[in-house]
Amino acid sequence: MKATIRKAEAGDREQLASLLLAYIVGFYGCEPPADRDLALLQDRLAEGSIGCQFVAEREGTLVGFATLYGSYSTLRARPVAVLNDLYVAEEERGRGLGQGLFEACAAYAAEQGYASMSWETDRENTAAQRFYDRMGGRAGSWLVYSLELDGR
Repeated sequence: MKATIRKAEAGDREQLASLLLAYIVGFYGCEPPADRDLALLQDRLAEGSIGCQFVAEREGTLVGFATLYGSYSTLRARPVAVLNDLYVAEEERGRGLGQGLFEACAAYAAEQGYASMSWETDRENTAAQRFYDRMGGRAGSWLVYSLELDGR
């Protein structure tokens, strides 16, 4: 059966939480977030105050998701979109769902008037890099830095 790509809805919350944990813990090997933090993230995404999510659904089961956040570029003086997450369950990979989620995010960003859509991936994740190259993305010249603020 063909999968459907669509915006996440309120009824997706439980399945989406499971996918988020598979992504955070299973794929990236990070510690699971506190339940309250994951719930707050889902609440804010559901209300649309910080971004939105798209899901891939096959036969009533969510098998992938993408998270898109809005930001602003001072250099361009325009809004920009940040594709923060793109995840497809391992058993569903290679079926075009990543492409469908990516294209849904790009279409939404264009419809909302964003000047661009950007994303990051791990230097070691060469499969993702090849995918993003196929999607028309180009690695930029900017280096990404981060500063952990927990416990400061």
